Amino acid sequence: MNILFDYQIFAAQKFGGISRYFVELLKNIPDSEISLRFSDNVYLHEPFFDNLKLIPRDYEFNLFLKSLNFMIGKRKISKIYRKILKNDNHGISIKKIKKKSYDIFHPTYYDLYFLKYIGNKPFVLTVHDMIHELYAGKFFKKNDNIIRAKKELVERACRIIAVSESTKKDLIKLYEIDEDKIDVVYHGSSLKYEKIINIDQSLRERYILFIGERGAYKNFEFFLRSVSELLFEDEELKLICAGGKPFDKRELKLLKDLKLSEKVFRKSIENDNHLSELYNKALCFVFPSLYEGFGIPILEAFSCNCPVVMSNTSSLAEVGGDAACYFDPLDLTSIYDAIKKVIYDYGFADKLRKKGSEQLKKFSWEKCTHETKRVYERVLESL
Repeated sequence: MNILFDYQIFAAQKFGGISRYFVELLKNIPDSEISLRFSDNVYLHEPFFDNLKLIPRDYEFNLFLKSLNFMIGKRKISKIYRKILKNDNHGISIKKIKKKSYDIFHPTYYDLYFLKYIGNKPFVLTVHDMIHELYAGKFFKKNDNIIRAKKELVERACRIIAVSESTKKDLIKLYEIDEDKIDVVYHGSSLKYEKIINIDQSLRERYILFIGERGAYKNFEFFLRSVSELLFEDEELKLICAGGKPFDKRELKLLKDLKLSEKVFRKSIENDNHLSELYNKALCFVFPSLYEGFGIPILEAFSCNCPVVMSNTSSLAEVGGDAACYFDPLDLTSIYDAIKKVIYDYGFADKLRKKGSEQLKKFSWEKCTHETKRVYERVLESL
């Protein structure tokens, strides 16, 4: 059983949950391959993928990039460079799809480009969330390209993998898809905390942790307002925002207006070891999203012995079970009370840590891979 994955998500993400998911499938499914030549995705730079020809990282190439950045600007050259790499990867994917030396094609995102080349070969689609559809007109355009493309792929796929029961329910409700066509396959966590790391010497202060992108449905600004009083009450308490883009003008203004410029910091995530240390040394990890298709950061926090405080929406309780402290993400007081309870009630925080370790046992990439293989087998059995 040969599975072909394409380049899409690896041209779009340097790191992130979706690319992490497909990397784990590639590593654990023996007869799988990827139609890709170039990517700066950090997970593809593991020794397992040494056979892939990725973006060169040698000294001369870095000097070349720096010279271009100096001449025409870093943001512009980055955009041009990514477009060149995407076009190259796109061409490679089309050649491999046309060759048809695979049993099943599994696209890594929602671009329709492959439909004209795939012929009668079956494809499986993973639906990671229904955020664009649920928040169309609020956070996304109503005529969003992803919405249109996803709908067509959902209708034409042989089988659909939903990453949670919540996502499956949203799929059925919004697209009226036959539930028998959908298989729920949970994600796992790749983080493994090593007790003696000390990569980041600045992590000596007492801090609350926020991870990842902060815009739109991630609910960061509302969360920031809700936690501002707590940060004022405790002089030693800080908020670290790890990953995501640097604070933009709007966020910097909000920090200034809330007088939190010296209490809230943004950090880049250097690698998985650094990420695990950020989780482990935090008083708690807060996940205030309005919606998530799954929520890998929850499992990451559990694996690093970090108490989790999060929204009671969408799939999050499905992943967190009784191992997290929940709040209403649209209620300032609810968020404030939940975080305060976890960081000051040490007994409660310890209970969450222990329950988190138990909850984590329900999820693994091995289980995810096994169940995904079963989906592929069902496709082939139906032909």
